[in-house]
Amino acid sequence: MSTTVYAVVAVKSLDRAKSRLAAVLPPAGRARLVLAMLADTLAAVEQAGNVAATTVVTPDPRVADLARRHGAHVLDEPIAAAADSLELLNTALAHAAHDVRDRHGPVHLLALQPDLPSLRPDELDEMLCAATDERNSVVVDHHGTGTAALVWRTAAEPLRPQFGPDSARRHLDAAAVELTGTWPGLRLDVDTPDDLDLAVQLGVGPATREALTAIDWRRASALDRPLR
Repeated sequence: MSTTVYAVVAVKSLDRAKSRLAAVLPPAGRARLVLAMLADTLAAVEQAGNVAATTVVTPDPRVADLARRHGAHVLDEPIAAAADSLELLNTALAHAAHDVRDRHGPVHLLALQPDLPSLRPDELDEMLCAATDERNSVVVDHHGTGTAALVWRTAAEPLRPQFGPDSARRHLDAAAVELTGTWPGLRLDVDTPDDLDLAVQLGVGPATREALTAIDWRRASALDRPLR
C-alpha cells in the first residue's frame, strides 16, 4: 500500500489567529508569528518524501501568498454563515479535501495543523510510513487531548475532521487508530506561551526563529538551538 498522501491545511484570518497569545503578543506580533510557523510547517511538508502536494484553505491574502510561495494550492475559505470557528475549521478542511479529490481522484489525505514550528520532514515521513493500515489514524498532540495530524486512508469516504477540544478522543471514537511514535515536533502545535517555550527548547525552524527574535520573545536567547 502506498504511503503517499495529499496534505490539507486550514489557516484562519491573521487578525483572529492565536488569541491565547494575546496576553503576551500584540496583534502584529501574533500575525508575524503565525506566518512564520506556517512557513516552517510548509517547508517541512515540502521536504517530506511521502507528501505529494499540499492544499491550504484560508480567507487571508497574506497566508495565501505565503502558501503559494511554498508551492501549495490555495483555496478561499468556504462561506459558512452561522458557523463558529471550530465548525469553520472542520468545514474548511473537508472543503480542501473535496477539492483535492476532484483534482487527483480518491487519494489518501493528511489533515495537518499549520503551527508546527519544530516539525521535521523525517518525522512526517516516519509517521506516514507507520500509518499504512487501510484505516484512518491520528497523531495525538503533546497535551494528550488534541489532534496534531489526521491521516485519512479510507479513499472511498470523504474526510470528516473533528478538530477542536478533545478532538483526539472524537477521532478515535470514529474508528481512527492512534499512532504512537515519538515525533516531538509533529506533536507540538503552538497555541499558548508555554507551547511556544517548549518549541523553542525543542528547536524551531528558521522562519520562526527570525520572527521570535524580531518580536523579542522572552526565550530569544535560546533561539540558536537547531532543529533536532
